[in-house]
Amino acid sequence: MARPLLDTVETFTRLAGHNRVAMLLFRLGDRQAFGINVFKVREVLRRPRLERMPSMHELVAGSFDYRGQTIPVIDLAAAMGYPPLAAAEGAHLIVTEFSRSVQGFLVSDVDRIVHVDGGQMAAPPPALGYGARVNAVTRLDGDLMAVVDVEQVLAAVNPQQVELSDKLQQAAHVQHAGTRRVLVVDDSLVARTQLADLFRKLDLECVVAKDGMEGLDMLRRLATGPADDRVNLVVSDIEMPSMDGYALTRAIREDAALRKLPVLLHSSLSGVFNEAMVARVGADRFIAKFQPEVLATAVLELLPA
Repeated sequence: MARPLLDTVETFTRLAGHNRVAMLLFRLGDRQAFGINVFKVREVLRRPRLERMPSMHELVAGSFDYRGQTIPVIDLAAAMGYPPLAAAEGAHLIVTEFSRSVQGFLVSDVDRIVHVDGGQMAAPPPALGYGARVNAVTRLDGDLMAVVDVEQVLAAVNPQQVELSDKLQQAAHVQHAGTRRVLVVDDSLVARTQLADLFRKLDLECVVAKDGMEGLDMLRRLATGPADDRVNLVVSDIEMPSMDGYALTRAIREDAALRKLPVLLHSSLSGVFNEAMVARVGADRFIAKFQPEVLATAVLELLPA
């Protein structure tokens, strides 16, 4: 079942840049459908034999040899509040690549790949009880589909510290004596927190938006206000509800008041495909998450003097 699913990924590449995304649907123990971007998926397997050390994080079901590389396997069901799948014989494993790292996620069943209109996805109301580990929901044939914020899950297992060299921090102090403002657009609370921390270390003012539509509205509002309130650089995620990073970049380039604004796309979706899309939509740079030194260097290069 898994191979035919992934063999069709190439047919979905044309969706990118048009605020549409291909999602791999899976389940964690009941009828609730969850989704993950197919471009983050390497392979779908039956649950392999896992090796586990007592010192592993409680959400890590174990590790296994994946094509010559030992990778961790996270029990996504347990992370989302479902009964653990570590011992479930019928469980499936989704092998993913996020932010230049490879890991597996245990799920109960894998369904199919579907096209999703980004404009129809929205942040889940708090009353639904998903918490921070779901960053978008939408309806598919009347049924609710929830997009898992995998960055939140990975951060729980392996928190990343924002570390920046003294050399870069000193360069930032010298380069930007006046106020410089960066708009961070990302639907992940983990990512927004990391970026805000990074920009504080660079002595940059930071404002945040949770998706491309909110970010665009903020940019247009600030562009008509006092010059000191305007944004000097946009750092945006790519995969977001309402309006993705590609569509946001296109909208900025089509707006006479905003088109000269530098845009850096910052995403856990990496690879040659994204590099090509960055050029197509008119972004200035693409940086794969999360590389504080690389990102900080790019930000200092793109900010106007």
